Amino acid sequence: MGGAGPTVQKFEQLVEFGRSGRNLDANDAHVVTIVDWLWQYAFEQRASDIHLEPRRDIGVVRFRIDGVLHNVYQVPTTVLAAMTSRIKLLGRMDVVEKRRPQDGRIKTRTADAREIELRLSTLPTACGEKLVMRIFDPEVLVRGFSDLGFSDEDLERWDAMTHRPNGIVLVTGPTGSGKTTTLYTTLRQLATEEVNVCTVEDPIEMVESSFNQMQVQSGLALGFAEGVRALMRQDPDIIMIGEIRDLATAEMAIQAALTGHLVLSTLHTTDSVGAITRLLELGVAPFLINATVVGVMAQRLVRTLCPHCRTPNPDLSQSSWDSLLRPYRSELPSTTWRAVGCLECRNTGYRGRAGVYEILSMTDALRDLISEAPDVAKLRACAMRDGMHPLRVAGALKVAMGMTTVEEVFRNVPPGD
Repeated sequence: MGGAGPTVQKFEQLVEFGRSGRNLDANDAHVVTIVDWLWQYAFEQRASDIHLEPRRDIGVVRFRIDGVLHNVYQVPTTVLAAMTSRIKLLGRMDVVEKRRPQDGRIKTRTADAREIELRLSTLPTACGEKLVMRIFDPEVLVRGFSDLGFSDEDLERWDAMTHRPNGIVLVTGPTGSGKTTTLYTTLRQLATEEVNVCTVEDPIEMVESSFNQMQVQSGLALGFAEGVRALMRQDPDIIMIGEIRDLATAEMAIQAALTGHLVLSTLHTTDSVGAITRLLELGVAPFLINATVVGVMAQRLVRTLCPHCRTPNPDLSQSSWDSLLRPYRSELPSTTWRAVGCLECRNTGYRGRAGVYEILSMTDALRDLISEAPDVAKLRACAMRDGMHPLRVAGALKVAMGMTTVEEVFRNVPPGD
């Protein structure tokens, strides 16, 4: 378990204490040590989330690594409860209250002294209190676009959209598809000393000194719409809205764009064309979409092949390649690769993730098709004529470059029409 010999021995001792029925306290020296070790092991394994899950007879510790959950350890439920209490104590949460969900935050450091923030969330379940810790690494903010998986063409189209003086740029995709990371990387590039960058978020996931960040507080009637209204009086140049969830927020984003501001935000839609129909469903008039929306980028994350164990895949058939690209056709690349698995990648065959991007730029031809009830197929066909690569095609290009596998693209990327 991560090479921390003495700590693993203490973990085993703690498990034995739990089995013996001994009462464990949140401040027990063993519990304190094990919680610290658990965090360090999670950082070492590149985990994005830590799950402490009580079951009927046992407690389960799981890490989410590269988007997939892995079982890490099983401990007696008394040990898991003590670990949960310790973490709640550090997160300034109510340790006694176990009947309702709670949220908290902890700042800690890695073994090499990098600061890491953990966002905590508890949930009462039938077997006890479940705790999830989301790990936020500030180093994510300093990653470049190439590290995120942008191709040169993707970056050229994205830069053209985000360097406009005004308008709305949207990023779409499901939860966990990397939208926030993309926006933070973009804002960090745009936030020079000559401009005022303001954000309204729920929650603020990472604090960045070059932005002015505001937290949504529903208890104080400070939602996204009210936050944007307040930011408009702060002389902003660029505004980032965490998510457009309702018509009020959409209208404030449109007002900001119409008055000369660049607005970046997210939507939960399947693809980039879906963002247009989603705005229409919210009640935004077609002429306002045409006047303000500059472009939309849909994205997904796919696991990248482990460089230590990937091997050529001569068995990838033309039929598999065609099914990936249906109804788009492409030649089979000279070499594709398959996942194998080794100690470096926890025997998964993958290590790290990269983005797959579908970038729609609003053109005059596309604007002509936007109405109260547009034909989605015609919108998508027009966007493709204007240079948009559908998500499946973008995924196929990642396969052709040797970055991932056909199976991984099928698992994460929705099929085209």
